[in-house]
Amino acid sequence: MPDLPVPGSMRELLDLDRRHVWHPYGPMPGRQEPLVVESASGVRLRMADGSGELVDGMSSWWSAIHGYNHPVLNDAVRGQLERMSHVMFGGLTHEPAVRLAKRLVDISPEGLEHVFLADSGSVSVEVAVKMCLQHWRSLGRPAKQRLLTWRGGYHGDTWQPMSVCDPEGGMHELWQGVLPRQIFAEAPPDGYEESYADQLRSLIERHADELAAVIVEPVVQGAGGMRFHSPTYLRVLREACDAHDVLLVFDEIATGFGRTGTLFAAEHAGVTPDVMCVGKALTGGYMTMAATLCTSRVADGISRGEVPVLAHGPTFMGNPLAAAVACASIDLLLGQDWRTEVKRIEAGLREGLEPALELPGVRDVRVLGAIGVVQLDHEVDMRAATRAAVREGVWLRPFRDLVYTMPPYVTGDADLVRITRAVCAAAQEG
Repeated sequence: MPDLPVPGSMRELLDLDRRHVWHPYGPMPGRQEPLVVESASGVRLRMADGSGELVDGMSSWWSAIHGYNHPVLNDAVRGQLERMSHVMFGGLTHEPAVRLAKRLVDISPEGLEHVFLADSGSVSVEVAVKMCLQHWRSLGRPAKQRLLTWRGGYHGDTWQPMSVCDPEGGMHELWQGVLPRQIFAEAPPDGYEESYADQLRSLIERHADELAAVIVEPVVQGAGGMRFHSPTYLRVLREACDAHDVLLVFDEIATGFGRTGTLFAAEHAGVTPDVMCVGKALTGGYMTMAATLCTSRVADGISRGEVPVLAHGPTFMGNPLAAAVACASIDLLLGQDWRTEVKRIEAGLREGLEPALELPGVRDVRVLGAIGVVQLDHEVDMRAATRAAVREGVWLRPFRDLVYTMPPYVTGDADLVRITRAVCAAAQEG
């Protein structure tokens, strides 16, 4: 194990970080000093300052579902590295990418037959939108170029994904008037309401001639507010899209690979979208990779056009290292009783977060699968909330009015108690 940095080198590292490293959703130079991680194993992050370890309650932004330094995933990377780390995907192919595509087709909702491998979740949404727009353009209906979604959503930080994030109060409000103008329904209620279903049907019918697709996060809205909604709305969308010749896109980047208690959130409703995006947990948190899956209907539509190809080709598309570890991660997940583990985590989160309901300033506590959320009635003090969680030995990343956790599926019961205690402490002090 490498030696810990001496205090002088640690200070130098943090000074260099502040001067040169632009962290996500932060100013430049940084105003909040980050914690330095020296290594990670299981569900623990070892801190470089010698202060000990933190239990990771975030799965590294929901991706490290198997924890860190997993021997099976390590072996997959090492084995592939000895063969080749990368080769261009234009005009060439390789076994890891082909096998990954076949695995995704086999485990995804019936009818999704074609896989476009992308660099990141946001890029996979860009690809999904491009697929839908080009589908209709190729079929001689170029007016169908707008998207419909509901408020409270989040789909990424690149251009088209930003346009379908919540336009008010979200991270991308700055770009109103510059982004493409999309169509927004109100945020979905927690439970099923027929009046809201009628609103969805009405919007799709009214705008059908200009709508290329409806895009939503199924069952759980992630970084837009960690809201849960009835799966019945997904069936309403499927039926309305079919009735009015509109494509349906599910963004499963955050919800895929078991996080909500089913392998994909679409299974809660028993429907298949025309296009589905996956990412985050796809590689078990090891490498950046995502995928956009589509039906033959979408692919055939594009192939009939004047330009019969999808003009998109990232340099690192289908990266062999990422594809190999993604295959290993999927096999690792499906080779164990992951549903029972997620149910165990769900039960632990429910029990451990229930006391938060009695805390002042707490508006709501909600749990689904391996997702636990405490919503405040005010903007969270991120610095105070983070300090409170760290004192409990846990790493959390609160935002807006939310203190939440998405722990790795390998989190043990004792660590789960520690995580829920830290969420409650963060909510109390934040």
